Amino acid sequence: MARQVVGATADGTPINAFDIGTGRLRAQILDYGAILRSLSYADATAERTELILSFDDVDAYLRDNAYLGIVAGRYANRIAGSAFTLDGTRYELSANETPNHLHGGTLGFGRRHWRVLSESEDRLCLGYHSPDGEEGYPGNVEVRAEFCIDDERLILTLQASTDAATPMNLTNHAYFNLAGDAAIPASAQWLQVLADGYLPVADGALLPTGEIAPVQGTPFDFRQGRVLEDAGYHPQLDLAGGYDHYLVMSDRRAGVVLFSPHSRIRLTLSSNQPGLQVYDGHQLDAAYPQLGRGICLEPTAYPDAPNRSGFPDAILRPGTTYLNRIEYRVERDA
Repeated sequence: MARQVVGATADGTPINAFDIGTGRLRAQILDYGAILRSLSYADATAERTELILSFDDVDAYLRDNAYLGIVAGRYANRIAGSAFTLDGTRYELSANETPNHLHGGTLGFGRRHWRVLSESEDRLCLGYHSPDGEEGYPGNVEVRAEFCIDDERLILTLQASTDAATPMNLTNHAYFNLAGDAAIPASAQWLQVLADGYLPVADGALLPTGEIAPVQGTPFDFRQGRVLEDAGYHPQLDLAGGYDHYLVMSDRRAGVVLFSPHSRIRLTLSSNQPGLQVYDGHQLDAAYPQLGRGICLEPTAYPDAPNRSGFPDAILRPGTTYLNRIEYRVERDA
């Protein structure tokens, strides 16, 4: 395990970077935001390809509003009107995407300092205590994010417990461009997702309408796998400015496959979550043109589930443990 101080927060708290993995797959994680800053893969010649977008300047993470690599929570994705009612009580949340609440609020979990629980050359476990009332949420919550490199896999295990009922939905927000070259469009990647349905959004606020629509005959059909740039026109893509939609998995055990024909690197993602938010990074163009685009593949609960009785429950209650186990398997095709 290599650890180094790479910066500091505004109050002077050191930001540490932790390098894990000694083989083909290696990762770097920050204890600020539990950010996955680097995920790289080496071929047989030991030449490394960076698989995710990142900032060279650590201070850029303090100013970032695109959530590069963070652990998003308490509730990843959006909650309509920055409010929800739980067990008869209405809770008002921070409105950081006015009037809605996005990725846990003004700071969320991605702009907090996490403590180190354990570390080794292939594993890092970080913890965060979220107090009752933080961002408007009820309950004291203990969160763990464990990153483990196992051969050619990165396994990210996200867990949480609470002393009062609260919404919980954690994920990682890395932007993938497996080509390892900002000059090669991320939309040139090939994506396969075994999802029969998707959640249409109502308007540019990107909140779901509540309908689960079939992917058949739409640009949201990735069941056979295809290049992302072959989307064509669809009113939903026009509303969102591109892909920023939730796909409902047909089989939670099935892997999501992202492949770069340029690097020949294949990423297979699996999780225990019911679906996947696919975001093509189109808002990066204005904010960070030097980065290019990356594809976010975010296994989560349904967006706005605390306000949607027809969606699967996303409430964590005392005596139970929240778990999102995300596995990223990386390999290079011959």
